[in-house]
Amino acid sequence: MLIIPAIDIKDGKCVRLLQGDPDRETVYSASPVDMAKRFRDAGAKLIHVVDLDGAFEGRPVNHEIVTAITSSVSIPIEIGGGVRSVETVQMYADSGIRRIIVGTVILEETFRNFIDRFRHLLIAGVDARNSMVATHGWKKVSGMNAIQIIRAITQLGIREIIYTDIATDGMLSGPNVGAIREILSEVRGIRLIASGGISSMEDIETLSGFERLGLTGCITGKALYDGRLDLREAISRFG
Repeated sequence: MLIIPAIDIKDGKCVRLLQGDPDRETVYSASPVDMAKRFRDAGAKLIHVVDLDGAFEGRPVNHEIVTAITSSVSIPIEIGGGVRSVETVQMYADSGIRRIIVGTVILEETFRNFIDRFRHLLIAGVDARNSMVATHGWKKVSGMNAIQIIRAITQLGIREIIYTDIATDGMLSGPNVGAIREILSEVRGIRLIASGGISSMEDIETLSGFERLGLTGCITGKALYDGRLDLREAISRFG
């Protein structure tokens, strides 16, 4: 199972938000590039990067920093936040990024027409609060159920899904195991990456029990920055 460290970029800095709230922010580093190097040195095989400003504004904002991360580490990154157009996907692809996270916009007709062109690059990001999908930087909670959305995405041929539980994100309270179990039980044949609340070796051990159902990785951020979780140890044990 991949243990994936997270770098969230806001105002050019590496930050963490509680439950995605921009008013509940902690700055952990002035240099996301240096943080990426630290994760690389700890043995990370993949880094999860989010342009938070992009997520809130609906367009890439920190593209130059994302590109700098890509050129500074030899391991791949995945990028999300503000990816709401085909032009943005192409821009990141041109920057050498081969894992591009797209939210529910992937279901819109104008985007669906380009699925075949970018299929090898796209990962679907499904973010939910109380099982209902949230959009626009988590500011809007839709009337769409997460499982229904994931089913619709798989019908497009996209099988890799990052599921983020907003209520647990940044709270160090443990992952939403019930939601993860339900998704993997209801939608077969997907490759699921869990995000939100993962704060200890015990949490990762619990999640590892879902590998046989299709859980391929987990994303963790605040626990690494606060020293509650040692990335090198987690990768050695579970990665």
